[in-house]
Amino acid sequence: MEHYNSFSKWIRERFPFRVQKISVDAGFSCPNRDGSISSGGCSFCDNRTFNPSYCNRTLSIGQQISDGKAFFARKYPDMKYLAYFQAYSNTYADLDTIRRRYEEALACDGVVGLVVGTRPDCISDKLLDYLERLNRQTFLTVEYGIESTCDATLERINRGHTFECSRRAIAATHDRGIITGGHIIVGLPGESAADIIRQAGSISLTKLDILKIHQLQIIRGTRLAEEYAAKPFHVFSVDEYIRTIGEYIQHLRKDIVIERFVSQSPKGLLLAPDWGLKNYEFTNRLNNYLRERNIRQGSLFNGA
Repeated sequence: MEHYNSFSKWIRERFPFRVQKISVDAGFSCPNRDGSISSGGCSFCDNRTFNPSYCNRTLSIGQQISDGKAFFARKYPDMKYLAYFQAYSNTYADLDTIRRRYEEALACDGVVGLVVGTRPDCISDKLLDYLERLNRQTFLTVEYGIESTCDATLERINRGHTFECSRRAIAATHDRGIITGGHIIVGLPGESAADIIRQAGSISLTKLDILKIHQLQIIRGTRLAEEYAAKPFHVFSVDEYIRTIGEYIQHLRKDIVIERFVSQSPKGLLLAPDWGLKNYEFTNRLNNYLRERNIRQGSLFNGA
C-alpha cells in the first residue's frame, strides 16, 4: 500500500499506454518580467533550471516536440506524449495566440494531451471558456505556480500575487471540470516549520487536484542568491527536508495527487543546497522513511 497518493499510479489509471511529458517553450512571457507587474521576476526564478536541452524557443513547437520524442524514444519506443507548456506563463497572451500554439502541439503525432503551466493572475473567464471546450476534446491539466500560502513570503520573493489569487484561480479552473495542479516551494526564507505545516492545511482547503512540491533551491545569478550571499538564511539538509515532508503530507488532504517531492537543478547553476542525490535516490530515501514510520497522507488532516 502506498503511503501517499502518487502521480505515477494516478496517470497509469488514465491511459492504457505510457505517457511522457515533453517540455515546450512556446515563446510566452510573464507579467512579472515584462513590466505589467514587475520587471524583476520572482527572486528565485531562472527558467534555465527546468528547460531541458531539447526545449528551445527559437524552434517551432512541432520541432521541439519532435526533438523531445527523439530524446525519450530510447526509453519506451511505443509511448505517447503530453506537451508540457512549462516556461514562463503559458496563458499570458491573446486567446488566438494561445489557441494556435496549443493546437500546434496537439496536431503532433503521438501527443495525447496538454499540461499548461501558468500564474494564477493570468487567467480569465474567456480563457477558461476555451480551456473548458478543449478539455472535452483532449487530456488537459492547468498547473498554477502557488509557491507559498503566506502572503508575506509571496511579497518577499516578489511573486506579484496573493494566495487568495491562487485560491480563486484554482476554484475557477476546477469548477470547469479541468484537472487543476499547483506548485509550491518548501523552505522559502522567513517561513518556520509551523508555517510550512500550516501550508499543507491551507492547500488542502483549496480545490486542487494535483500538487508538485520541491525544496527551495538557490540558483546562481538570481536575486535570492544575492540575498543569501549578503545574509545567509537556513536551507534544508536532505534529512531535515525528509522529516518536514513526512509531517507535511500527514496534514495534506488524502485525495490530492502528489506529483513530486523534489527537483534537481543543473549543478552549474545550483548554489545551495547541494545534496548530491539523484531524484530517484531522494525518493527512495523518502519512501523508506515513510514506510519505517508508517506515515500516510492525510492522517492528520481534519478538514478545518
